[in-house]
Amino acid sequence: MYLASLGKLALGSRLKALSDHFYGAADEVYQTLGARIESRWLPVLRYLWDTGPSSVTEVADAIGQTHSAVSQLTDKLVRAGMVRRRRDPADGRRTVLVLTDKAHASLAELGPIWCAVRRGVTTSLAEHAAQLLDAIAACERALQERPITEAILAEHAAIKVAPLEIVPYAPALREDFYRLNAQWLERYFRIEDIDRTVLSDPERYILQPGGAIFFARLGEEIIGTCALLHESPGVFELTKMGVDETFRGLGAGKRLLDACIGEFHRRGGHTLFLESNSSLKPALRMYEKAGFVLQPSIRPGSHYERADVYMIYQAPVEAKFA
Repeated sequence: MYLASLGKLALGSRLKALSDHFYGAADEVYQTLGARIESRWLPVLRYLWDTGPSSVTEVADAIGQTHSAVSQLTDKLVRAGMVRRRRDPADGRRTVLVLTDKAHASLAELGPIWCAVRRGVTTSLAEHAAQLLDAIAACERALQERPITEAILAEHAAIKVAPLEIVPYAPALREDFYRLNAQWLERYFRIEDIDRTVLSDPERYILQPGGAIFFARLGEEIIGTCALLHESPGVFELTKMGVDETFRGLGAGKRLLDACIGEFHRRGGHTLFLESNSSLKPALRMYEKAGFVLQPSIRPGSHYERADVYMIYQAPVEAKFA
């Protein structure tokens, strides 16, 4: 399921899809069994049935919906003949909602259906039903203690001031190296055999032959990576660059590129090249600005099926003599 792959980012969408599923199932049951209500009416009708005449504000607070949403639902219930508005006998300035005789009769017929709903949910979800209810209750308590909007905005502020660091390879970052590269390869192309080999064992295929790997770290998040592959004496390949798409625009790609070029100079290399694809326009522009020059043909003996761009780095004069 695609939404599941987005994790917490799609929490609201997944909950809405789940909610719509339950609403749809309840409506199908009500219609099949001839019940005279709709599933979305239930929270308001049941609250008024249990509590008695109440204001829109009281209902909204009790069922956890906005005043506007309850007011709009009330309009539908009034048109359906299930609810009426009246002045509160104890306070003529206050309007309350009252169930009609039709609503009382309709709700009184639902006992066997509600019993079947409880049993059917238990049968369908088994132990997950109780776990889901417990999880929902825990989420509701947590949200009361700290509203989620406040928490998200605080985290965003922290991200904006977090320093972007370039750090060298460490074994704990092996999975990040694979993840960041697999992300863009799977989106634009496919993971070729050579990619899978190198990404699965970067120590053997990049570090041991004399290469280097760098990562971009934003706070606690690893958001990008790039490697310098030692091909032969003095010859290096810039390869395996990937930046998490959700963190693009922060300059991580350029910082990683600069780190690899700096390492190339420190190692006294004389040739630095890269292979890419003509469809990756933003990346190619970044390479050109960094000093890579497009070659008239693809690299002889290229290892990549996707490669139709071959570029060689031409260091500025000051870099050559630094």
